[in-house]
This record gives sequence, structure tokens and C-alpha cells, in this order.
Amino acid sequence: MKPGRRSATPAPPAVFSPSDLTGPLAKGRRTKLRVGGRVLGHPHSTELILADALGSIRVHLISPFEGGVGDLVEVSGVWQPRTLTVARIESHARAPEPVGTGEFARLNWSGVAQHLTLRARLYRVVREFFEARGFLEVTTPVRVPTPGLDANVNALGSERRWLITSPEHHMKRLLSGGLPRIFQVTPCFRAEESGALHEPEFTMLEWYRAWSDFAQIMRDTEELVHEVVLALRGKPTIEHAGRRIDVTPPFRRLSVAAAFAKYADGADALLLAETDEARYFELLVGRVEPGLARSKKPVFLTDYPRSQAALARPSPSNPRTAERFELYLGGIELSNGFSELTDAAEQRRRFQAEQRQRRAARQPVYALDERFLAALAEGMPPAGGNALGLDRLLMLACGAANIADVMAFPEANS
Repeated sequence: MKPGRRSATPAPPAVFSPSDLTGPLAKGRRTKLRVGGRVLGHPHSTELILADALGSIRVHLISPFEGGVGDLVEVSGVWQPRTLTVARIESHARAPEPVGTGEFARLNWSGVAQHLTLRARLYRVVREFFEARGFLEVTTPVRVPTPGLDANVNALGSERRWLITSPEHHMKRLLSGGLPRIFQVTPCFRAEESGALHEPEFTMLEWYRAWSDFAQIMRDTEELVHEVVLALRGKPTIEHAGRRIDVTPPFRRLSVAAAFAKYADGADALLLAETDEARYFELLVGRVEPGLARSKKPVFLTDYPRSQAALARPSPSNPRTAERFELYLGGIELSNGFSELTDAAEQRRRFQAEQRQRRAARQPVYALDERFLAALAEGMPPAGGNALGLDRLLMLACGAANIADVMAFPEANS
């Protein structure tokens, strides 16, 4: 194509879908065409409502329709704005019994299809956000020899390998290889996780900045969340659990120690993390997170106890804490970020401690990721990174009740 020359106008489909005729494809169109879809309504013998999961049109019939609601049909006729006058109908499938069951009902009548259009828009916003900041989109393996060694996360096996719980190790290897700013949107997998906020398979957005730290990553995060909510809702607020939350940056920043002091009756978070981890998590989940849920702004929980940050750099101002943060929106944890640990020897010691902890808890003990450790030893630049659950962000932006509502195929429907 010569510079400045416009691309050819796309050819219309041979058979239109109903939603095509509610959008730009139908602009100014007054012609004969074919349309395929489901019969969503049948007000009387010579009128149908024809639909796909994203839109519907009204159809006038020259002769009576002998089928029923839910039938899959193809019609031919003359389209005028908002109405199709049909001379011929071809039936492709009868409605499932009972009517209202099956994939069409699940997507069209429960709102899942509309959420999927927002998911597609979310991906576009994410990619535009990072490309505008000079990030390179990458793809890393989902089957790996060893997953991350987080004591609180179990991996799913895949033959003699594991499905990733996070792409972190491979992305850091790319930093060691010289890529300065990278991101990816990828499926992740975790065993024994289910509920309103958990699915065994979910979508993670992860990104890293070389020559950076967690302060810059927090700024990335609040700007990204703001752009996503504006794009999906048209305003910088969400509604969750009866509260309106304003996502206009800057977000609140609150250290773990200060959060325990405020919401857990002055409990010493750093001491509990070192001496009574079970009580630490009990107060975090039972007192601190509900306290954060009352905030009218998103909250970055920062400066985690060092024992709760196996991959994060120790804080230079307090050796008992690490440069780790989590973002909470409406009391829901959305992301987990760090100033990354780059010391290979210290990382090996921490991994070995995680192995001992897993062995003592009778959990699967994964091998050390020697290629990741070798990449750290080769030299990884100072960096910041974050892992953000896109399903949770989309759920909150949509006002959905759980992340399954914004997935095409949650585990219950897979």
C-alpha cells in the first residue's frame, strides 16, 4: 500500500448477524440481505425478534412462522432501518428443551455476552496503556518445569510439568536478558481455589520496569485502573457492596503496620508475621480487609513484613519489612507488586526456606527454578513489577457479583 492511501472498505458478511444491523455495518443500508440468529421473541405469527448474544432486530414476515422461541434460523429479506421484511426462512436448529437452557440462554439472558464485550475493551485499553509507555508485550510459557515457591499457592500439574501460577520467573529472565519494560496478559492456574473471587484458571496482567521500583509501579497501577474504569463506565467511579468508590489518582497508601494498628486494635503486624503467622492472616482477613472495604478510595497496602514477601527487595528504611504492596478496591485485593529482589544468593535462601515450610505443611514441594536463579546471578537490573487480576478488575467495573460472571467459561461451565 502506498503511503497515505486508505485501506479498502471491508466487504460485508455474506450472512449478517442481528448485532451487525444495530451498528455501523447497517448505516444507511437499504437492500436485500440474509441474517442468521436465534428467535428471541415471537409476538405473533408474522413478527419475530431475531437476536444474537449482542443485539436484536425486529423481523416482519410475509408468511407465518411455524417455529418457536429459541430456534436458530436464517432469513432473507429487505432491510430498512431497524426492520427486516422477510420473504424466506430457513430453520437450522430447534430450540433446546426446556426453552431457556443452553449456551445461547447463558450468554444472552444472563448478561455474560455484554461482559465479554467489556472484556475485549479492557484488553484494548490495557494494551494501549502500556504501548503508550514504551512497554513490549511478551508471551511466556504456561507449562513450566517448576512453578513459583509461594507457601500459600499450590500449582496444577500438567504431565511432568506444572501450569504457571504466575509468569514472574520467565518475565524476570527477560529483564536479565535486556528487555527494559515488558507486560503480558496470560492465563494462570492455581489448585484448590474457588469462590466468588477465585477460579482455578484466571487471567493475569503482569508487567515489569527495569531501573525502577515499587513506587513507580504503584503510579502505573493507579493510572491504569483509572483509565480502565473510565473506558468501561464512562466515569471514574465504581459501585461495590453499596458503596461508591472514586478511582481518581492518587490512591491511598497505608503500611501493613499502620493498617493493623488502625483496624486490628493496635496489633503488631510485624511481630505477628514473625512469631504467629496464623494469627497474622486471621487478623488480615478478618479485620484489616473489611476495614479497607470501607474506604471511598482504592488503598495500596504497603511495606509488608519481610517474611510475607519472598520475591521482594528488603526496605532500606526498615529491615523487617519489604518493598511490597497490594492494591485493595472495595476491600478486594486486585494486585500484588514489588521492588524486585535481584540478589541470587538471597533468593535461593528464601526459596529453600519456602521448601522447608511446604514440606512441614505436607504440601507439594517444587524444585528450585535454577534457570531463574542463574538469570539473577547473571545480573538483573533493579526493577519493579506487578501482577493484577484482570477478572477481578472487570468484575468490579461491571458491577458483577463474582468473577465467573465476566468469564466466557468459568469452571462450572467449562
